[in-house]
Amino acid sequence: MDSRRLLRISATALTAAGLILSGCSSSGSDAAGPPSSASASASTSGSATVSGAGLGAYYGQKVTWRDCGVPGFQCGTVRVPLDYAKPDGERVDLAISRVKATGPGKRLGSLLVNPGGPGGSAVGYLQGYAGIGYPAPVRARYDIVGVDPRGVARSEPVECLTGPQMDAYTQVDVTPDSAAEQNALTGSYKGFAAACEKRSGKVLPHVSTVEAARDMDIVRAVLGDEKLTYVGASYGTFLGATYAELFPDRTGRLVLDGAMDPSLTSEQLNREQAAGFETAINAFAADCVKQPDCPLGTGSAPAALDALKRFFREVDAKPVPTGESRELGESLATTGVIAAMYDEAAWPQLREALTRAMGGEGSELLALADSYYEREADGTYANLMDANAAVNCLDLPPAFPGGPADVEKAVPSFEQASSVFGRNLAWAALNCTYWPTPATGRPHRITAEGAAPIVVVGTTRDPATPYKWARSLAAQLSSGILLTYEGDGHTAYGRGSDCIDTAINAYLLEGTPPQDGKRCS
Repeated sequence: MDSRRLLRISATALTAAGLILSGCSSSGSDAAGPPSSASASASTSGSATVSGAGLGAYYGQKVTWRDCGVPGFQCGTVRVPLDYAKPDGERVDLAISRVKATGPGKRLGSLLVNPGGPGGSAVGYLQGYAGIGYPAPVRARYDIVGVDPRGVARSEPVECLTGPQMDAYTQVDVTPDSAAEQNALTGSYKGFAAACEKRSGKVLPHVSTVEAARDMDIVRAVLGDEKLTYVGASYGTFLGATYAELFPDRTGRLVLDGAMDPSLTSEQLNREQAAGFETAINAFAADCVKQPDCPLGTGSAPAALDALKRFFREVDAKPVPTGESRELGESLATTGVIAAMYDEAAWPQLREALTRAMGGEGSELLALADSYYEREADGTYANLMDANAAVNCLDLPPAFPGGPADVEKAVPSFEQASSVFGRNLAWAALNCTYWPTPATGRPHRITAEGAAPIVVVGTTRDPATPYKWARSLAAQLSSGILLTYEGDGHTAYGRGSDCIDTAINAYLLEGTPPQDGKRCS
């Protein structure tokens, strides 16, 4: 999970969601400026601190909003330092987009959103969902804003492999059964890392979550907001919690949905996420056997899981055709199944895809895998995979610094966590071992003393961010409030629960947080 923690897992391994008024500008002159080193320093990795030295020009800049080709949305850029230790050095232009508050009612300011990843495009998420799909009362009162974090999509994107190279990378066997397969897997990780260094060496040391959180404070000020209002999903919860740790006095109404636990090591995160996907696949199997079109049989859920594992073994030994040059082997098949675990609404599609793949035609399961990797029909990929690895490998030390021997020792504990995905996810956690840039972050508890109430949302059968992580983060935060959704799928806000949406809307609109421990179903 080093390379694709949370919303995504690991490239090979899992191998794993503008406008009129151009020329308008928003000034941050009335918002809080750069933090002083005395009043706003905070440690996130044992050594990183926040200092406002030399940042005045960044906090005082203006955004020139322009039409960005999507009706209702405006686009612009915000400039930030590549290296906060050298604010007068090279700079990065962050892509930003907004949809203005529609009214009625008094405008409450800006609401920043992040869909997670790391590597997910917040601009794409805003324009494709949040800016049109968030509850109408929230869109009426807030300008909804998305900013692609540094290294992501439109903001100095990390670039590694070409499309054909990515095709090959995602097909490498991630459950090696021989020395040759193990060498091929480690070689693919080394090749991916080397390509990232060759094509994006300048930005690789500067895409940490700490730096992204500091960027977010500049964006907050530039937008004219005294405090940050924010909804972050999945990895976006870590970004939001990190912001609260660095800038507790500037933390407004934060909602962290599908939370991760910042106190865990990379190995622990990978193993516990394997357990999360095991919970999800068990729920899928229990539902599948009740359906007349279940390709895993109509008996018991354990029997259905046995059938799925048998299918994985079969495509590992003999991949099935897909109607194109790529065959469906175990790695892509696993990715396709994982992709459908994020939302139970995809389970019927997964049943159909498995039915066809078990019959010798793998195109539908391949399509699920491609959607997971953000692969386009022309064979190109978004930079999700590249950015995901770059951020994760910088945020935490590698899970297995000793290499394959360490993985072999850990496999039994991973298989205990997940009989279906455990071995796969253990080997997935190897890739950061070969990363060219040393990690700057360390696992640690985040308390964010002095921050306003922070609502942490957990889903009881969330596959990617296990519910125990939400409980842990809410307990760590000095002002954490746990809101629980008893259900399936990844994240809860805006996914059909009136109870969840009402509780979060009340906090965003009225500043009234839910009661700690509130549960919804």
